Amino acid sequence: MSYRTLGSGPAALEVSKLGLGCMGMSYAYGPADESESLRVLHRYVALGGIFLDTAEVYGPHRNEELIGRFLREVPRIRAVVATKFGFRIEDGKVTGLDGTPQNAVRACEASLQRLGLETVDLFYLHRVDPAVPIEETVGAMAELVRAGKVRRLGLSEVSAETIRRAHAVHPITAVQSEWSLWTRDVEQNGVLAACRELGIGFVPYSPLGRGFLTGKIASPDQLTPGDWRRLEQPRFEPANFTHNLALVDRIRANAAGLGCTAGQLALAWVLAQGKDVVPIPGTKRLAYLEENMATTRVRLKPDDLAALDADFPPGSASGERYAPAMMARVHA
Repeated sequence: MSYRTLGSGPAALEVSKLGLGCMGMSYAYGPADESESLRVLHRYVALGGIFLDTAEVYGPHRNEELIGRFLREVPRIRAVVATKFGFRIEDGKVTGLDGTPQNAVRACEASLQRLGLETVDLFYLHRVDPAVPIEETVGAMAELVRAGKVRRLGLSEVSAETIRRAHAVHPITAVQSEWSLWTRDVEQNGVLAACRELGIGFVPYSPLGRGFLTGKIASPDQLTPGDWRRLEQPRFEPANFTHNLALVDRIRANAAGLGCTAGQLALAWVLAQGKDVVPIPGTKRLAYLEENMATTRVRLKPDDLAALDADFPPGSASGERYAPAMMARVHA
């Protein structure tokens, strides 16, 4: 596994070329299997991965607790741990956004305890709270850096304007947003350009379209009744599913000619977007982890990338990527 650098100057952070999104191990995608998830985590680091992504809202709290258990099992591994805050959580339920300085401090302290760490490597604001100026939120996060509780700062699902305002308060190391063949907003709305202008790394989540781009989901009925994709992801609704499945057929056709799987091709496209890009595909299955990690051996030529760009122009997917309430919180 090779490495890439997120951010620049004093804010730079070296991570493995592929991160591991851990959300699905505890939340959103059907029943959890902690034993299998721990096997995935152990195998990920055995294959050279060091970049683990979690958040207090995943569970809530259960995913950070799982990562903390893993880190205690392998205390001497080199791991870069990223976590996120920004939601109000009451009695185990998410009740809104909270970007106040007080919540930044509370969330950081609680995350450190659950993770069993003295310092978080990368501390993200998960979503912007419109009631709190970004300067106040990032100012509090910067105080955590000065206190030694946090090493680097990140933002998730923010606009280009917010990135610039935040970066003026304290150097931002990474911006996280959804980016894949079927979600290309950041290429058009100035977010990616702002990151590159300021020397900020980019961390695409859901680079496999929440599993859809792997070609392994042929029908919404394959998802369990409580799966978040059935409940909150319009692209998985029957009205959009058939159209989007035809997009996956194009990936399969291209992948067959390159000797890789559809998922590997979709992930390789994201990796090819720049050395400042570190995707964090998530999985809770060992077989899928092995497939994802093998993507680092897939080499795409300019003609391969051009063909994928032609097949997947921005806006080609049918349906929004979130239900309306969640869409209102992105690119703020």
